[in-house]
Amino acid sequence: MSTLVTGVDFVVVATKDIEAAEAFYGGVLGLPVGARYGKSPGVEFETGNLTIAVMEAEAFGMQFATNPSPIALQVQDTHAARADLESKGVEFAADTIDSGVCHMAIFHDPDGNALMFHHRYAPRNR
Repeated sequence: MSTLVTGVDFVVVATKDIEAAEAFYGGVLGLPVGARYGKSPGVEFETGNLTIAVMEAEAFGMQFATNPSPIALQVQDTHAARADLESKGVEFAADTIDSGVCHMAIFHDPDGNALMFHHRYAPRNR
């Protein structure tokens, strides 16, 4: 039997202000732009393995809502990445979490969408 789904091409993150979102994802996080949607208020940011499509929701016929479940952004050093963002004024939701296999640090974009720095330092026990 073949698999119907072969991967994930992108995730959509809703914004009310595409300029503020672009300044955050492109400037603060330093993610490269993969595409702009011409005259439509949307920008795709590349993470290396997944595209984050940031769109002004209402311009695309969607209702704006923040995502409370974080997108886990892989980093080499969660503590260093957190310190970098804190130096740029980004506040984190709580202390960095050590799960026993990874470090996680949750923060939010300007619209309140949850994001997380994540670094796996040990293999999961299966």
